[in-house]
Amino acid sequence: MTAVLNETGPDAGVPWHYGDPLGEQRTLERGAASVDLRHRPVFTVSGPDRLTWLDAVSSQRFTGLAPGASTAALLLDGQGRIEHAFGGVDDGETFWGHTEPGRLEALLAQLNSLRFAAKVEVADRTGERAVIADRAGVRIVDRARVEAELGDRRAGTWASEALRIAAGRPRFFLDHDDRAIPNELFAPSGEALGPAVHLAKGCYRGQETVGRTYTLGRPPRRLVLLHLDGSVNELPEVGAPLLAGGEEVGRVGTSAVHHELGPIALGLVRRTLPVTATLAVAGIAAAQEVVVDPEVGLHVRRPEGLLAQIPGRPLR
Repeated sequence: MTAVLNETGPDAGVPWHYGDPLGEQRTLERGAASVDLRHRPVFTVSGPDRLTWLDAVSSQRFTGLAPGASTAALLLDGQGRIEHAFGGVDDGETFWGHTEPGRLEALLAQLNSLRFAAKVEVADRTGERAVIADRAGVRIVDRARVEAELGDRRAGTWASEALRIAAGRPRFFLDHDDRAIPNELFAPSGEALGPAVHLAKGCYRGQETVGRTYTLGRPPRRLVLLHLDGSVNELPEVGAPLLAGGEEVGRVGTSAVHHELGPIALGLVRRTLPVTATLAVAGIAAAQEVVVDPEVGLHVRRPEGLLAQIPGRPLR
């Protein structure tokens, strides 16, 4: 199996594809492949107070987290803007976390600054453990066993990114800028706002913004899935401006060629932009598909069937 590696970007150094990127998407979609994410840094939070402490400082509910259950969380600033993001699993004694490449040092510095009297220890464990993804989700394994854990059926990051984008799941720090709040990226579902925000937990920094926007609705911007003109043989760069009628209305995030949908991307646009507006990025025409409802919030009480009038698939 010959791997073609990512040469640039946040996934540089791990396989982009193994020679059949569209076929790898189908295999991964069936849950029959694994993805090498060993470039993602790994850390631990240990100590008897680890779950109550993580619950207190982050957007996620950690109290009651069962051993082996995966979770994700954000650290926000006082205005609710996303500063750090991480995922992980607790094994009953230690929380094993992972974050985006290049983000670990700042994340650990922030966590250590919030320790105060809590009985916790935070440590970089990237040299010992590595991240892979498969049908079981994202797993943290012994770094010496990565090849064995990956197995014979593999997919590159082209495949995993294309499926993620098609599902309308943003990648932190790529599909948004430093002004983003969680409400712009995720539609609420029950007590959750995406995978990393619990809407019915105790106070944490930035919660007031998240809670107020959830209650009143109408975040400043909204995430969209973009269907790009397939006749143009290129994809836009992350951060490129999105235009409507020649006016800048947002930014594009990650993009990929999907095995069924063709070239797609995620974009962050003004909430007030009509959902039917045609966009352009780097000279490429793009049609919107709703991910976050422009009228999302508890104030909204839509008549049954109204959502069907909005172009795109059901809200995520």
